This record gives sequence, structure tokens and C-alpha cells, in this order.
Amino acid sequence: MSNSAGPSTPSRKRSKWDTTDDDLEESERSFVKKRARPKTVKAVDVNELQRDESSVPPPPVRPPSLRSKYVPVRTSHPPLSSARSVYCYERLNQIEEGTYGVVYRAKDKQTGDIVALKRLKLDEERYGFPITALREINALIACKHENVVGIREVVVGETLTQVFIVMDFVEHDLKSLLTLMPSPFLQSEVKTLMLQLLSAVAHCHSHWILHRDLKTSNLLMNNRGTIKVADFGLARRYGDPVGVGGMTQLVVTLWYRAPEILLGETTYSTAVDMWSVGCIFGELILKEPIFQAKGEIELLGMIFKLLGPPNLSSWPNYSKLPLSKTLSLPPPQPAQIRQRFPHLTASGIDLLSSMLTYDPDKRITAAEALQHPYFKESPVPKHPDLFGSFPSVAAGEKPRKKPFSSPSAPVGAAGYQLVTEFDMQ
Repeated sequence: MSNSAGPSTPSRKRSKWDTTDDDLEESERSFVKKRARPKTVKAVDVNELQRDESSVPPPPVRPPSLRSKYVPVRTSHPPLSSARSVYCYERLNQIEEGTYGVVYRAKDKQTGDIVALKRLKLDEERYGFPITALREINALIACKHENVVGIREVVVGETLTQVFIVMDFVEHDLKSLLTLMPSPFLQSEVKTLMLQLLSAVAHCHSHWILHRDLKTSNLLMNNRGTIKVADFGLARRYGDPVGVGGMTQLVVTLWYRAPEILLGETTYSTAVDMWSVGCIFGELILKEPIFQAKGEIELLGMIFKLLGPPNLSSWPNYSKLPLSKTLSLPPPQPAQIRQRFPHLTASGIDLLSSMLTYDPDKRITAAEALQHPYFKESPVPKHPDLFGSFPSVAAGEKPRKKPFSSPSAPVGAAGYQLVTEFDMQ
């Protein structure tokens, strides 16, 4: 039997944004051939419908005395406006493609603004709009801040599976910049970047949003020295009290994952983001990630080596973690954080240690970190306008060398970089 037959499942209709002209012509021809015949409509007796409607009793009216004083009086809903079409934008190039979406650089035909369009992959969805996309849109709307990437609108294509999130376009991501730069950021520049990052994280936490995937590739930076937190695909709201049970462990890229998540904790809060911020702080100083592990066990070994193994003083609840019994702790040894960061001041070491603290309850918060003495000592933070500019990979400017590769977010977690290296089309 010949194996030349095509696939058993029909190919989906693709958007003009990711198809060629030949594909579009073939799609139009197949649509004409397969157009269904109009269905016949059974005749309906109008008088019978009127008799049925007249027999239905009107809904009961609640007396004013029974209305709760805490419920506001219902008013008419404002008219809903339809979403704009994606063809209001001119596609310039594809930036990056991930498991759950494709990101393009595009230009608004009306205003000329350059934006980033994230096309959500909805073809495999069986139960409606994906919750990860709803969480991302909700988090971006709730966390409007100068250091959080801005969401402009949601536009649609030709079918229900073509939905695009329109966001501000930013020229760089920190992961690529750290590789392309000939030397690390200066101490004054690191302070400026950390102040912006902490300001954004504190703003998100004050609005009850956990990012859960903070890393250098998700921190975008423009040519004016301003960074913006991006990729809220893993973000979610958390409750009060701060700890929320039953949360997934498939969060945070491995190199930036907090030890409590590595040990099976499902009740975590803002402290997991602050551990990631500490890893980013160390990466800005060293110009490379501080924990480049291949697996969770190796990562825990690196953490134990840098900070010393946990004990009852540094982490009282360590023995209560689900996976703590499966590990054999190394013998006690002093922390090596000072040896790893020899050029960091004592105040800087204190801030880094406060972020990379074993006990989540003792880990510094973003609001507290903004007031740390490290940002007040010399050298003072550099003004963002004094930062240098670099070639933009996402805008089609060829980089001098390929960025180092880092692990991506966990499979099934719907997170991916917004601006990375891409193929010009």
C-alpha cells in the first residue's frame, strides 16, 4: 500500500500573517469547493409563538425593602465596542515563536507606532479561551506601570482562533544584552536597573499579582535605559493571607527557581519572585547566571554550596517540605557568597543575601529592598538617559554573536520570551 497519502486530520486555516500567497490562494479555492448548502428552515406559526409567549408569567419583582443596602443599584451597561482587526497593523518581521504563541514586530497603519503583536495559539483548545492567556491579559491590565510592558489592545483575525495581544515594542532583552555587551554593567547602572525591577515587582505584588517567571530574558530594555517586565504567561493572583495552597510547582525557569519550590512546596507567595530577583541581581554583577544547573538536584547542590546547607536557624520549616526527606544535606560549611562576588560592597552583599534567603518568611520584600542602603551609597544610580545604546536584535539589526542559551519555562507552563533572536522574513 502506498504511503503517499496526506495527514488524516485537515489542516487548520492560518492567518495571512503566517502564510504565503500560494497558501492563501489554495485556501480560498478549497473554501469555495467545500461551501455547505444552505439549510432549510421549518415554517413556524407566528400565532402559536405569540400564544406561547403570552402564557409565560412575568418575572417576579423584588420589593425595595428586600434589597440589600450593600448592593449598588443596577445601571445600564455601557455599549460594547468590537475588537479591531489585526490588519490594522502592518507586519514587519517575526520576533520569536514559542509553544503557546508567536510574536511579531508590526506597525500601526493609522498612527505609525511600532508594536509587538503576540498571536495566541488557540488551535488545540477544546474548552474555550485558555486560562493562561486570560491571566496574562488580566495581569497586564491590572499592573500598569512604567516598568511593566504596556498592553494596548486585543485584536482579532479572520477566525475565532486568531487572537493577538498588542503590546509596546521594546528593543532589547537583558539576556541578549549581557552576552552582546563587551563588559558588564557598571555598579551605578546595576543599581538603576535593580531599582526599576524592584519598583515593577513591588507594584505587581501590591496588586496581588505573582509573576512566577522572572528572568533576564523576560526583562526588556529600550535604548533609553528603561527596563520593562514582560511575559506574564505564568502570572496569577494570590489571596489573603499571602500564602495560597494548591499552587503548581511547574513555574519559574529552573535557574531562577526558589528552593522551596524545588523541594515540593505548593503554598508559596511573593517570596518566590524575590528569589528570582536575587538571581537576576547576581547575574547583572557577574554577566552570567549564577546557577547554571542541568536539573533540580544539581541546582540544589549549587545553592547549598553558595549559601551553605540549611539548618534550623536559617530555615526552621525545612524538614516539613515534601521532598526534604529524599535529600541528604552536605556537612555544614560557610557560605561562599563573598568569594563569588568579590567586587560587591558589604551593603550589596547584604541586599543579595536578603534576597537569596532560605526561609521565605525572612526573605526581603520588593518594597523593603527599594529602601536598602545599597542604593544610597556611592556610586549613586546612573540616570537612565546616560545608558549606552546597542543593536536591536528584535528590530532586525544583526547581533555580533549569538546569545547564550538558558533553559525555558517548564513544559505546559505557557511562558516564553517576548523579544529574542529571530529570523528575518
